[in-house]
Amino acid sequence: MYLYETHLHTCQASMCGNSFGHEYIRYYQDLGYTGVIITDHFVRGNCQVDTGLPWTEFVHRFCAGYEDAREEGDKHGFQVFFGWEETFDGDDYLVYGLDKAWLMEHPEAKTWTRRDQYEQVHRWGGCVVQAHPFRDRDYISTIHLSPRLCDAFEVFNAGNTPEQDQQAYHFARRHNLTMTAGSDIHAVSQVVPEHMMGVAFNKPWNSIHDYVAAIRNRAPFTLHAPPGRLPDGPPPQPGLPVMLRDEHDRGVRLEQVRF
Repeated sequence: MYLYETHLHTCQASMCGNSFGHEYIRYYQDLGYTGVIITDHFVRGNCQVDTGLPWTEFVHRFCAGYEDAREEGDKHGFQVFFGWEETFDGDDYLVYGLDKAWLMEHPEAKTWTRRDQYEQVHRWGGCVVQAHPFRDRDYISTIHLSPRLCDAFEVFNAGNTPEQDQQAYHFARRHNLTMTAGSDIHAVSQVVPEHMMGVAFNKPWNSIHDYVAAIRNRAPFTLHAPPGRLPDGPPPQPGLPVMLRDEHDRGVRLEQVRF
Protein backbone atom coordinates (compact mmCIF):
# COMPACT_ATOMS: atom_id res chain seq x y z
CA MET A 1 0.00 0.00 0.00
CA TYR A 2 1.10 3.59 -0.72
CA LEU A 3 0.42 5.95 2.18
CA TYR A 4 -0.27 9.68 1.80
CA GLU A 5 -0.63 12.56 4.24
CA THR A 6 -3.58 14.76 3.24
CA HIS A 7 -3.41 17.58 5.79
CA LEU A 8 -0.13 19.33 6.60
CA HIS A 9 0.91 22.91 7.45
CA THR A 10 4.19 24.79 7.08
CA CYS A 11 5.44 27.87 8.91
CA GLN A 12 5.98 29.63 5.58
CA ALA A 13 2.24 30.06 4.94
CA SER A 14 0.36 28.98 8.09
CA MET A 15 0.58 31.16 11.20
CA CYS A 16 0.11 28.06 13.34
CA GLY A 17 2.85 26.15 11.50
CA ASN A 18 6.16 25.59 13.28
CA SER A 19 8.29 23.80 10.67
CA PHE A 20 9.51 24.56 7.17
CA GLY A 21 8.25 22.49 4.28
CA HIS A 22 11.60 20.83 3.58
CA GLU A 23 11.95 19.67 7.19
CA TYR A 24 9.05 17.23 6.94
CA ILE A 25 10.37 15.01 4.17
CA ARG A 26 12.76 12.70 6.01
CA TYR A 27 10.33 12.29 8.92
CA TYR A 28 7.55 11.12 6.63
CA GLN A 29 9.89 8.88 4.68
CA ASP A 30 11.08 7.26 7.89
CA LEU A 31 7.44 6.41 8.71
CA GLY A 32 6.85 4.81 5.33
CA TYR A 33 4.79 7.50 3.63
CA THR A 34 4.90 7.80 -0.15
CA GLY A 35 3.89 11.45 -0.25
CA VAL A 36 2.23 14.45 1.40
CA ILE A 37 -0.19 17.20 0.43
CA ILE A 38 0.73 20.63 1.76
CA THR A 39 -2.51 22.34 2.85
CA ASP A 40 -1.58 25.72 4.32
CA HIS A 41 -4.24 28.06 5.63
CA PHE A 42 -5.76 30.25 2.92
CA VAL A 43 -6.98 33.86 3.04
CA ARG A 44 -9.74 33.54 5.68
CA GLY A 45 -7.86 31.17 7.92
CA ASN A 46 -4.74 31.30 10.03
CA CYS A 47 -2.65 32.52 7.10
CA GLN A 48 0.93 33.63 7.68
CA VAL A 49 1.06 35.67 4.47
CA ASP A 50 -0.24 39.26 4.45
CA THR A 51 -3.58 39.02 2.63
CA GLY A 52 -3.35 42.73 1.77
CA LEU A 53 -0.47 42.12 -0.62
CA PRO A 54 -1.06 42.34 -4.37
CA TRP A 55 -2.57 39.04 -5.44
CA THR A 56 0.39 37.70 -7.42
CA GLU A 57 2.76 38.47 -4.54
CA PHE A 58 0.38 36.84 -2.08
CA VAL A 59 0.21 33.67 -4.19
CA HIS A 60 4.00 33.50 -4.57
CA ARG A 61 4.46 33.70 -0.80
CA PHE A 62 1.51 31.43 -0.04
CA CYS A 63 3.02 28.65 -2.16
CA ALA A 64 6.48 28.93 -0.57
CA GLY A 65 5.98 26.12 1.96
CA TYR A 66 4.73 23.75 -0.72
CA GLU A 67 7.57 24.63 -3.10
CA ASP A 68 10.13 24.21 -0.34
CA ALA A 69 8.76 20.76 0.50
CA ARG A 70 8.49 19.73 -3.15
CA GLU A 71 12.10 20.72 -3.87
CA GLU A 72 13.31 18.58 -0.97
CA GLY A 73 10.97 15.75 -1.91
CA ASP A 74 12.30 15.70 -5.47
CA LYS A 75 15.81 15.15 -4.11
CA HIS A 76 14.69 12.01 -2.28
CA GLY A 77 12.09 10.53 -4.61
CA PHE A 78 9.27 11.60 -2.31
CA GLN A 79 5.99 12.96 -3.68
CA VAL A 80 4.72 16.39 -2.59
CA PHE A 81 1.39 17.82 -3.77
CA PHE A 82 -0.40 21.15 -3.35
CA GLY A 83 -3.70 22.06 -1.72
CA TRP A 84 -5.01 24.57 0.79
CA GLU A 85 -7.35 24.90 3.75
CA GLU A 86 -10.01 27.61 3.77
CA THR A 87 -12.08 28.78 6.75
CA PHE A 88 -15.55 30.32 6.97
CA ASP A 89 -17.32 30.50 10.36
CA GLY A 90 -14.99 28.17 12.19
CA ASP A 91 -15.64 25.44 9.61
CA ASP A 92 -12.65 24.47 7.45
CA TYR A 93 -12.36 22.94 3.98
CA LEU A 94 -9.45 21.26 2.23
CA VAL A 95 -9.22 22.09 -1.47
CA TYR A 96 -7.35 19.74 -3.80
CA GLY A 97 -6.68 19.75 -7.54
CA LEU A 98 -5.99 23.42 -8.29
CA ASP A 99 -2.43 24.75 -8.52
CA LYS A 100 -0.35 27.89 -8.23
CA ALA A 101 -0.85 28.85 -11.88
CA TRP A 102 -4.61 28.55 -11.41
CA LEU A 103 -4.51 30.73 -8.29
CA MET A 104 -2.53 33.41 -10.13
CA GLU A 105 -5.36 33.74 -12.65
CA HIS A 106 -8.24 33.61 -10.15
CA PRO A 107 -8.06 36.26 -7.41
CA GLU A 108 -11.83 35.87 -6.95
CA ALA A 109 -11.03 32.74 -4.90
CA LYS A 110 -10.40 35.00 -1.90
CA THR A 111 -14.06 36.11 -1.89
CA TRP A 112 -15.77 32.74 -2.41
CA THR A 113 -18.70 31.62 -0.32
CA ARG A 114 -18.97 27.95 0.59
CA ARG A 115 -21.22 27.45 -2.42
CA ASP A 116 -18.87 29.36 -4.73
CA GLN A 117 -15.96 27.28 -3.47
CA TYR A 118 -17.70 23.98 -4.15
CA GLU A 119 -19.03 24.96 -7.57
CA GLN A 120 -15.84 26.62 -8.82
CA VAL A 121 -13.46 23.96 -7.53
CA HIS A 122 -15.63 21.38 -9.28
CA ARG A 123 -15.72 23.47 -12.45
CA TRP A 124 -11.94 23.46 -12.59
CA GLY A 125 -11.50 19.78 -11.83
CA GLY A 126 -10.78 19.75 -8.11
CA CYS A 127 -12.57 18.56 -4.98
CA VAL A 128 -13.48 19.88 -1.53
CA VAL A 129 -13.23 17.97 1.77
CA GLN A 130 -14.70 19.34 4.99
CA ALA A 131 -11.89 19.15 7.52
CA HIS A 132 -12.49 17.95 11.10
CA PRO A 133 -16.26 18.69 10.83
CA PHE A 134 -17.16 18.29 14.52
CA ARG A 135 -14.20 20.18 15.98
CA ASP A 136 -15.00 21.96 19.25
CA ARG A 137 -12.72 24.87 20.18
CA ASP A 138 -13.09 28.10 22.15
CA TYR A 139 -12.92 30.12 18.91
CA ILE A 140 -15.81 28.16 17.36
CA SER A 141 -19.35 29.23 18.34
CA THR A 142 -21.29 26.89 16.03
CA ILE A 143 -20.49 23.67 14.19
CA HIS A 144 -21.35 24.14 10.51
CA LEU A 145 -21.83 20.92 8.55
CA SER A 146 -21.84 21.17 4.74
CA PRO A 147 -22.38 17.69 3.28
CA ARG A 148 -23.96 19.22 0.13
CA LEU A 149 -21.06 21.63 -0.39
CA CYS A 150 -18.17 19.20 -0.20
CA ASP A 151 -17.12 15.87 -1.68
CA ALA A 152 -16.06 14.14 1.53
CA PHE A 153 -15.73 14.45 5.30
CA GLU A 154 -12.39 14.14 7.08
CA VAL A 155 -13.39 11.62 9.75
CA PHE A 156 -9.92 10.95 11.20
CA ASN A 157 -7.95 14.03 12.25
CA ALA A 158 -5.16 13.91 14.81
CA GLY A 159 -6.04 17.39 16.06
CA ASN A 160 -9.51 16.18 17.06
CA THR A 161 -10.50 14.23 20.11
CA PRO A 162 -11.50 10.60 19.44
CA GLU A 163 -15.10 11.58 20.27
CA GLN A 164 -15.09 14.32 17.61
CA ASP A 165 -13.76 11.83 15.05
CA GLN A 166 -16.43 9.39 16.21
CA GLN A 167 -19.12 12.01 15.51
CA ALA A 168 -17.71 12.74 12.04
CA TYR A 169 -17.42 9.04 11.19
CA HIS A 170 -20.96 8.14 12.21
CA PHE A 171 -22.46 11.24 10.57
CA ALA A 172 -20.63 10.49 7.31
CA ARG A 173 -21.68 6.86 7.41
CA ARG A 174 -25.32 7.74 8.04
CA HIS A 175 -25.35 10.24 5.16
CA ASN A 176 -23.33 8.04 2.78
CA LEU A 177 -20.44 10.50 2.52
CA THR A 178 -16.94 9.65 1.31
CA MET A 179 -14.50 9.64 4.23
CA THR A 180 -10.87 10.79 4.41
CA ALA A 181 -8.16 10.96 7.06
CA GLY A 182 -5.33 13.41 7.74
CA SER A 183 -2.89 14.14 10.55
CA ASP A 184 -3.28 17.97 10.52
CA ILE A 185 0.44 18.31 11.22
CA HIS A 186 1.94 21.67 12.23
CA ALA A 187 5.48 20.70 13.27
CA VAL A 188 7.97 17.89 12.69
CA SER A 189 7.71 17.05 16.39
CA GLN A 190 4.19 15.76 15.68
CA VAL A 191 5.36 13.33 12.98
CA VAL A 192 5.38 10.30 15.28
CA PRO A 193 3.62 6.94 14.77
CA GLU A 194 0.93 7.39 17.42
CA HIS A 195 -0.16 10.69 15.84
CA MET A 196 -0.19 9.77 12.16
CA MET A 197 -3.17 9.45 9.83
CA GLY A 198 -3.72 9.51 6.08
CA VAL A 199 -5.02 7.56 3.10
CA ALA A 200 -3.54 4.45 1.47
CA PHE A 201 -3.80 3.37 -2.16
CA ASN A 202 -2.71 0.20 -3.94
CA LYS A 203 -0.55 2.16 -6.38
CA PRO A 204 1.25 5.52 -6.21
CA TRP A 205 -0.36 8.68 -7.53
CA ASN A 206 0.81 10.22 -10.78
CA SER A 207 -0.65 13.57 -9.72
CA ILE A 208 -3.00 15.11 -7.18
CA HIS A 209 -5.79 14.38 -9.65
CA ASP A 210 -5.54 10.69 -8.79
CA TYR A 211 -6.70 11.60 -5.29
CA VAL A 212 -9.34 14.01 -6.60
CA ALA A 213 -10.71 11.35 -8.95
CA ALA A 214 -10.84 8.76 -6.18
CA ILE A 215 -12.88 11.11 -4.00
CA ARG A 216 -15.20 12.42 -6.70
CA ASN A 217 -15.78 8.98 -8.21
CA ARG A 218 -16.09 7.31 -4.80
CA ALA A 219 -13.32 4.86 -5.69
CA PRO A 220 -12.13 2.66 -2.82
CA PHE A 221 -9.10 3.58 -0.74
CA THR A 222 -8.02 2.82 2.82
CA LEU A 223 -8.10 5.19 5.78
CA HIS A 224 -5.03 5.09 8.00
CA ALA A 225 -5.39 5.95 11.71
CA PRO A 226 -3.93 4.66 14.99
CA PRO A 227 -5.58 1.44 16.23
CA GLY A 228 -8.63 1.97 18.42
CA ARG A 229 -9.09 5.59 17.37
CA LEU A 230 -12.90 5.41 17.42
CA PRO A 231 -14.58 4.86 20.81
CA ASP A 232 -17.13 2.05 20.99
CA GLY A 233 -20.84 2.75 20.91
CA PRO A 234 -22.86 5.70 19.61
CA PRO A 235 -21.16 9.10 19.62
CA PRO A 236 -22.12 11.80 22.14
CA GLN A 237 -24.08 14.82 20.99
CA PRO A 238 -21.84 17.82 20.18
CA GLY A 239 -21.30 20.35 22.92
CA LEU A 240 -21.80 23.28 20.51
CA PRO A 241 -24.86 24.29 18.47
CA VAL A 242 -24.94 22.60 15.06
CA MET A 243 -25.98 24.24 11.79
CA LEU A 244 -26.67 21.99 8.79
CA ARG A 245 -26.06 23.86 5.54
CA ASP A 246 -27.90 22.97 2.32
CA GLU A 247 -26.72 23.13 -1.30
CA HIS A 248 -27.52 26.88 -1.37
CA ASP A 249 -25.42 27.47 1.77
CA ARG A 250 -28.51 28.13 3.86
CA GLY A 251 -28.27 26.93 7.43
CA VAL A 252 -30.82 25.06 9.54
CA ARG A 253 -30.08 24.68 13.23
CA LEU A 254 -30.29 21.09 14.46
CA GLU A 255 -31.68 20.41 17.91
CA GLN A 256 -30.05 16.98 17.77
CA VAL A 257 -27.62 15.42 15.31
CA ARG A 258 -28.75 12.08 13.91
CA PHE A 259 -25.87 9.63 13.90
